[in-house]
Amino acid sequence: MQGMTTGRIPAAQIGTVVRAPKTGELIASHLRRQIVRGELQPGETLPAEGLLMEQFGVSRPTLREAFRILEAENLISVRRGSRGGARVIAPDSSAAARYVGLLLQMQGATINDVYEARMISEPACARLLALNHTGEDIAKLTAVVDDLKAEVAARQPFIPDPHAWSRLTCRFHELILEGCGNKTMAIQGAVLADIVATHLRTRIALRDEADSDERFQRAIRSYAKLISLVKAGNASGAEKHWRSHMEAAAQYLLKDDLKTKPVVDLFA
Repeated sequence: MQGMTTGRIPAAQIGTVVRAPKTGELIASHLRRQIVRGELQPGETLPAEGLLMEQFGVSRPTLREAFRILEAENLISVRRGSRGGARVIAPDSSAAARYVGLLLQMQGATINDVYEARMISEPACARLLALNHTGEDIAKLTAVVDDLKAEVAARQPFIPDPHAWSRLTCRFHELILEGCGNKTMAIQGAVLADIVATHLRTRIALRDEADSDERFQRAIRSYAKLISLVKAGNASGAEKHWRSHMEAAAQYLLKDDLKTKPVVDLFA
């Protein structure tokens, strides 16, 4: 009759039916919510398998499937054996960084793509840092600058260790993002940190005649100036300075064929 449906799925929708989640996935979702909401704290051990099996009314293989899902997400670590068990661990950005890194590689993103994204976000974060900073933020930034100065002083004539220099400078950038007060920006920066650090090590390893001691001293002075602007609460000055700093750094980091170098080549 007119207006009645037959209950059949239209041909255009065939192939788009959503798969019902497995029981293991549902248990993983339940435990994930508890971790995210803080009901299960990092370091806390989950109840024994037998108790969880009884609680959820499932078999051991189904429960362990849920554990494998949460392990892959770096939300728990599972220790096997008589003294084993599942322990909650604090989620960090490393898992997201790996996935985003893979996506950038598969899509053929270049180093220039990554750096342009940072040049848009970081100066704005420097502004927010000047408005929202704490004494601890200033202390952490200053400690990085002190370590950079010590690195230069220990190597005369200065030939930077690519790993040490990239680790310290990338940490300075991370601190700007972490202290800006915007958690989304902080996570975004952390996701790109590995790519940037790997590229910086590659660039320093290709040191040429233009890579004078003065270049690295200038970078340290630029960091120190940002700290002064942030400490003074000069938001517009901090944003302007950090934009200029990153534009100048881009001329060094993205010179020659490195600008169009695909991200995938860094990890080949």
